[in-house]
Amino acid sequence: MASRLHDEGLISAGSVERIKQRQVGSLFSVHWEIKTLLYLGVLLLTGGLGILVYKNIDTIGHQFILLFIALVCIGCFYYCLKNKLPFSVQRVAAPNMFFDYLLLLGCISFIIFIGYLQYQYNVFGNRYGLASFIPMLLLFFSAYYFDHLGVLSMGITNLAAWMGITVTPMQILKTNDFNSGTIIVTGLVLGALLIAAGLFTEHKKIKKHFEFTYTNFGVHILFISALAGMFNFEDIYLLWFLFLAGIALYFYLKAMKDRSFYLLLVTTLYAYIAFSYVFIRLLDGMGGLNEGILYLGLIYFIVSGILLVLFLINANKKIKSA
Repeated sequence: MASRLHDEGLISAGSVERIKQRQVGSLFSVHWEIKTLLYLGVLLLTGGLGILVYKNIDTIGHQFILLFIALVCIGCFYYCLKNKLPFSVQRVAAPNMFFDYLLLLGCISFIIFIGYLQYQYNVFGNRYGLASFIPMLLLFFSAYYFDHLGVLSMGITNLAAWMGITVTPMQILKTNDFNSGTIIVTGLVLGALLIAAGLFTEHKKIKKHFEFTYTNFGVHILFISALAGMFNFEDIYLLWFLFLAGIALYFYLKAMKDRSFYLLLVTTLYAYIAFSYVFIRLLDGMGGLNEGILYLGLIYFIVSGILLVLFLINANKKIKSA
């Protein structure tokens, strides 16, 4: 390209030489490789500390372990507070490449500290909700104050744990009865709250880039809870299917509006699972399993799979051309 421009008299020979040197010595980005190694470093450090504590708990002593975890947590937060950029409701970049990972380590250390206190000394007694509520507050505060998507994800996960412990009766948790209607309704409420939080964040432009994280968690929790309702409440599974279809329609329109193929893909797959469940139930109601029903079911999955792929391809083209 540079030689052709030179032949046409548009650039000088010196410019051609500089362009060639730049192309030969072009820089190679290792941004994502370094980020991956740093994330792995945080995970390996916390995991290694856990193994060390587990194998030497009798010789180290609980108080020393708690002190060490507390010092790690305090040190990480001290560094982050000292080096953070001024707060803004808009996106704030990390001041350096280690900032995000030290904040992540500090938050994980705090969760471990609270969990260790409860497990070893039963500080919160039977108030398990309080043991999850305190870390949740810190995680959400840190996510907004330091602008960290990873910590926000941890906060949302802690919110789910807190709601599950607080709303769900303890006898259900003790018997691992996760088909309980209470848990399903809790999931629906949590999913709706997360979607509302995403819409609020986007509308008010308060950390607008957090919207995708809220929506991502909310859409999965909503659909999984609706599917659980279909599977659990078999007598009214068609009503649950209509409810799920309404959710799918909302997210389909949102995906087309936001030009998000990921959201469209997730919505389509959940809707396909729900529709296939209804179709199989209807086939089963036609007289049980027999050779004809099995062939019909096989044809359905082949044809519907092809149509699903074609739909996603056409929808992706529509999103790109919008």
